[in-house]
Amino acid sequence: MPILPTPDYSPPLPFRNGNLATLYPPVFRTTPGTNPCHERIETPDNDFLDMDWHACRIGKSRRLAIISHGLEGHSRKKYILGMARMVTGLGYDAACWTQRGCGKAINRHARFYHSGETDDLHAVVTHCLKTRNYDEIMLIGFSMGGNQILKYLGKNASRVPAEITTAATFSVPCDLGATERLISKPTMRIYFEYFMLGLRQKIRAKGRMFPDVVNPAELNGINSLRQFDDRFTAPLNGFKDAEEYYTRSSCKQFLKSIRIPTLLVNAQNDPFLPHECYPMDEAETNSNLFLEMPKHGGHVGFVLNHGDNVYWSENRIKKFLETGK
Repeated sequence: MPILPTPDYSPPLPFRNGNLATLYPPVFRTTPGTNPCHERIETPDNDFLDMDWHACRIGKSRRLAIISHGLEGHSRKKYILGMARMVTGLGYDAACWTQRGCGKAINRHARFYHSGETDDLHAVVTHCLKTRNYDEIMLIGFSMGGNQILKYLGKNASRVPAEITTAATFSVPCDLGATERLISKPTMRIYFEYFMLGLRQKIRAKGRMFPDVVNPAELNGINSLRQFDDRFTAPLNGFKDAEEYYTRSSCKQFLKSIRIPTLLVNAQNDPFLPHECYPMDEAETNSNLFLEMPKHGGHVGFVLNHGDNVYWSENRIKKFLETGK
């Protein structure tokens, strides 16, 4: 599929800056009004995942959107709630799930989520199909959650249930190694420290539960996500080191095998994404992959100057569902 034309999205002048567009929403956006219903599900490895259900606002639905958050997020982040509000107004139920280790309760195993984790996503999909009567499922993911979805759809397409008919992803680090190198630059320190704040807390909690497996003292001296992934993410999830983790988990290599209509939106001014994360060759050779690169948006930003608190990414989902691209 040829790369989609650059959209006419033009936010208010201050939000044309990628960093401001990234930093403003989590701090200043009004929390979208929703009424989620919580559920905890068991995983095949005897652990659990937390989910929030949002019911369709225009009657009983047989269509579902499963929404995945980004690094150090959870199911009640503002961008997740905004998307849930949008899709439930379009005739879908929404299932917003919290990645393993990102909820308030500490999980039972030492390992926690990572950017290439797809088994937990599959567990959520399977649970939704077994317990509720859906004919169609759409997958929506942001940042890390988008990478997981694209890997899930492309790595083993025959594993993907037939009920999953479409997907849309935003601000996706398609090449994890290149993304890590960018985030580790001194100019990106504010983002690194933001992510590490939650990651350090997770490691200390895991260290108290699993002192023979997780050693919080190894947090000392960590100055990059690669160092964190070398010491914790990789060994806890069966990877030799961070490099193997990034190589095996990056979705870019699997994009050519995606079999369902899939939207990938990466803003050109996303401060997290190097040029490797704009997979133009892959989009041009796969008729199911729609790559869109707006000039503005930042990372999971996409601010609009509207009083209804609806962001451009949410309107983009509406257009995608209406037009198929």
